[in-house]
Amino acid sequence: MKLLRTLWLCATLLILANGLRVALFVVPADAAQGDLSRIFYYHLPAWIGTSVFFALNLAASISYLVLRNRKPAWALHADAVAVAAAELGVVFCTVGLVTGSLWGRAAWGIWWTWDERLTSTLILWLIYIAYLLLRSFAEGASMRTLAAVMAIFGYLDVPLVYMSTRWWRTQHPGPVFFGGPGTGMDASMLPALRWNITGWLMWGLFVAALRYQSMRRAQRSHDQRTEALLAPRAPRHVATVLEGDRA
Repeated sequence: MKLLRTLWLCATLLILANGLRVALFVVPADAAQGDLSRIFYYHLPAWIGTSVFFALNLAASISYLVLRNRKPAWALHADAVAVAAAELGVVFCTVGLVTGSLWGRAAWGIWWTWDERLTSTLILWLIYIAYLLLRSFAEGASMRTLAAVMAIFGYLDVPLVYMSTRWWRTQHPGPVFFGGPGTGMDASMLPALRWNITGWLMWGLFVAALRYQSMRRAQRSHDQRTEALLAPRAPRHVATVLEGDRA
């Protein structure tokens, strides 16, 4: 596994480096926006990463609820995946918000506007921040169950974010892909997007795997502490008698 992680990390770094090279020096600038459009090669991969890892958190949370009574050991694996996925989803969501604000400042002259897309995205970010705070301040089966339910309801905001530019007339640009006639990107710009989507998803999976292992260690440590607290202890006077007999 250590060799596999090393090879995966090396491949990830190479793909990210090539993605940066292609995004900055190979693909042409946008005809309307110029070099400002290059931020899109990181903005869109960040939102794809957000969608992937929040969906993984949803699947793992549902799995935990289904397995927690029938197969508790497998449920703990699902719970560890849920936490790792939520953390990476928040990271990618943060990158998406920051890169979007940078683009907005240059294109619109403002850092933020409370339109439907940006507002629903901020709410999504806050929901998963609350989820992670809950996981940080409490432990135990009841907390894991509450967090799983929270994750399921929190995910309902993801399709709202995605559909916001279709349902409302927002200041945010319309969908680039699958938005109907006249949408899409020039073929010459797609290589930068593909390299960066691949590289950042590989990076996310690498970090998520590390966090999964860390969560499993934390779960085992918690179980050991719980067993130690619940283990029966001999009365003090009995222990003293036993020590006297050995002497």
